[in-house]
Amino acid sequence: MISIKSTEEIKIMREGGRILAGILEKLQKHVRPGVSAKKLDELARELVFSSGAKPSFLDYKPNGRGHGYPAALCVSINDEIVHGLPLENKIIFEGDLVKLDIGVEYKKLHTDATIMIGVGKISSFAKKLMKVTEECLALGIKKIRSGVTLNDYAKAIQTHAEKNEFSVVRDLVGHGVGRSIHEPPQILNYADPRMEKIILKEGMTLALEPMINEGSWEIVLGDDSWTYRTADGKLNGHWEHTVAVTREGCEVLTKL
Repeated sequence: MISIKSTEEIKIMREGGRILAGILEKLQKHVRPGVSAKKLDELARELVFSSGAKPSFLDYKPNGRGHGYPAALCVSINDEIVHGLPLENKIIFEGDLVKLDIGVEYKKLHTDATIMIGVGKISSFAKKLMKVTEECLALGIKKIRSGVTLNDYAKAIQTHAEKNEFSVVRDLVGHGVGRSIHEPPQILNYADPRMEKIILKEGMTLALEPMINEGSWEIVLGDDSWTYRTADGKLNGHWEHTVAVTREGCEVLTKL
């Protein structure tokens, strides 16, 4: 069942979203050659706790797995798509495409967002992937309003990605968010009859996150049992915002 948030809950999520956006703005300034992903995670933890919030991902156990996620921040680089572990030996290099994904719990409500950063001089193709992925999210957000189906959102994502000769990841999805970091519904980023059955209502809060691949849409899970990568080793793009559905459209709660 998809939860409907009260006006007060959305107000709190708006406050939490501002905290999250501020944290990402600070983190992105530290993404440069020679910095380790672990250093970014340490800074993320410090920023989250000092803001009066909690890291949503730390010790999170998705799908009943036995051990929780060991960090506050996901740092996914180049062909890594999501859940990249922020390890000490994961060093950022010139030309990398870095994705920072973080969730924040504030007053018992969660928000979730991801940004992409090109490190130094990146290839023209990487620039295009960054741009198109961000455009996909913006086009999808424009479709969100009370009374439409999630397939309207999904079609906008898929159409723009494929028009630019990229592919949409099939096996990873967006999700509801708020009282938990992951709530129903699962939000596909490609057109599918299942999405026609989900009609948006005012007060729903969603984590919208198109994941767009340079090559094939297929993915693999790494040996660490957390990090998903592109199956062909090509680049991935990923942007994410938490939004609240309104009568006339939606409000982006994590806007930087």
